[in-house]
Amino acid sequence: MDDEISAGSSDSAESTAYWIEWFQSLKGNEFYCDIDEDYILDRFNLTGLNTEIPHYALAFDLITDALEDDLDDNTRVEVEKSARQLYGMIHARFVITARGLAKMLDKFRHAEFGRCPRVLCENQPVLPCGLADTPGIKCVKLYCPRCEDVYSPVARRHLAIDGAHFGTTFPHLFLLAYPNMIPTKSAKRYTPKIFGFKIHQNAKEQRRQDEIREATPGAPRSNPPTTPASVLDSP
Repeated sequence: MDDEISAGSSDSAESTAYWIEWFQSLKGNEFYCDIDEDYILDRFNLTGLNTEIPHYALAFDLITDALEDDLDDNTRVEVEKSARQLYGMIHARFVITARGLAKMLDKFRHAEFGRCPRVLCENQPVLPCGLADTPGIKCVKLYCPRCEDVYSPVARRHLAIDGAHFGTTFPHLFLLAYPNMIPTKSAKRYTPKIFGFKIHQNAKEQRRQDEIREATPGAPRSNPPTTPASVLDSP
């Protein structure tokens, strides 16, 4: 009996490879790591998803290559959509496990998620991040551990990835798990200049005061500055 159960589990684990391999091969899905089959097959890890994903049972069968029902075209399209959402939500849970973090570490080391677009971050590799844990709200963003800001992906194909498939926790837990991956914060700051001269602090103060006057009804309007040298500092 034990041998039969073991053999059945092995067959089920092998069967999950096909849909997952197809999904991973789709252009734009490079951000996803390969979820271990035994993680997917453990229903404890999927607790609560049955109430969030439409056609949950059919979507799960599709992911595990166990879908045998003859479905009409419209239903199959809906089930396929649900399967992608289900895999994405399982992925959000998997990447915060020790095994998932290790797989994402390998991707991070190879800068597979891209690099920070901020010039002064000097091509720092970034991490995928969600701005919400609920699907359908925001697409995936990229978190830079050097400047600690988030950016939209450069490639348009990544804009279709739901941010909830990575969640709000992943990048920060990742850096806690691998503190050696935290980059040194850059001390460089961009300095605005006009003809090589720094902009004087008084000019910023004048601009702020003008904005306050413009926003205040009845306040007198100031004349535009006539002396460019007054807004310039020494180089």
